[in-house]
Amino acid sequence: MTGSEPPYRRIAAEIRRRVDLGELRPGDAVPSARQLTREHGVAIATATKVLALLRDEGLVLTRPGAGTVVAPARAAVPQAPRSADGAEPELTRERLLRTAIARADEGGLAAVSMRQIAAELGVSTMSLYRHVRGRDELILAMADTVLANAPLPAVPPAGWRARLELLARAQWATYRRHRWLPHVISIARPQVLPHAMAHTEWGLRATAGVGLDRHVRWHVAIALMAYVRGIATNLEMRAQSEQDTGLTDDEWVDRQVTTFQHVIASGGYSTMAALTDEGDLDLDLESVFEFGLRRLLDGYAALIEQRPPADPQLSPGS
Repeated sequence: MTGSEPPYRRIAAEIRRRVDLGELRPGDAVPSARQLTREHGVAIATATKVLALLRDEGLVLTRPGAGTVVAPARAAVPQAPRSADGAEPELTRERLLRTAIARADEGGLAAVSMRQIAAELGVSTMSLYRHVRGRDELILAMADTVLANAPLPAVPPAGWRARLELLARAQWATYRRHRWLPHVISIARPQVLPHAMAHTEWGLRATAGVGLDRHVRWHVAIALMAYVRGIATNLEMRAQSEQDTGLTDDEWVDRQVTTFQHVIASGGYSTMAALTDEGDLDLDLESVFEFGLRRLLDGYAALIEQRPPADPQLSPGS
């Protein structure tokens, strides 16, 4: 290790040394980003980079309510028993996906490693490739599986607005349960995933018979899903920041008040100053989602109302 090595790597090496010596054992909490900032005199961004590096190495993982902890030792990973003849335990695609999803739910996509999943399942890494061609295919299969586990109702509610709102809320709920999912689903290059396509089908059917042409109907469905996904991409960041810093959103905002007021006082932000002076704001991801969803649906309503009635002779099935 040289003196020119970046600070975050030197700090990560020190934590790695403590793990190797047994000072930090599997399940023990490692210093949070806030603690690293105090102990090493570095910026919060540097401290966060330390934890990110250790997570990427598989040395630590994030546990809800516990923060960042030392990952289980390789030998301590629970493994399925082998048969009497020494054969590996049966590995099914369902078991593989269930394990991978659980890891992603706990530690994000960075925790989804073919090698680590194989160790947890008690099988060789190569055996996973009988079920998926690689990590990319595994992650797509995980996405389709969690969507399959949260199906839309067979009988939709009456009215286009109720149907689109149900779709948006169903996706939001799924993203909240699986915070890694919005980082997998692509709007620009949509993947061919049957259960994701079922959501698109629902969105398209919701506007049947309201007088919109096919181009508009596609845009209505995709824009709605893109909105929900866009807001949901912040869920993982929020959870990770809370684990790294040990601060809730409200606590973090409270610590920024002095800096915020200093910047506001420098001029050029008169509107922000006036609106914040009126009192506390109820502004978080949930309130932004609710507000944006209502306004988006209001916009769709205005679009539909201004459309001329559809010509019965051109309606589907005529």
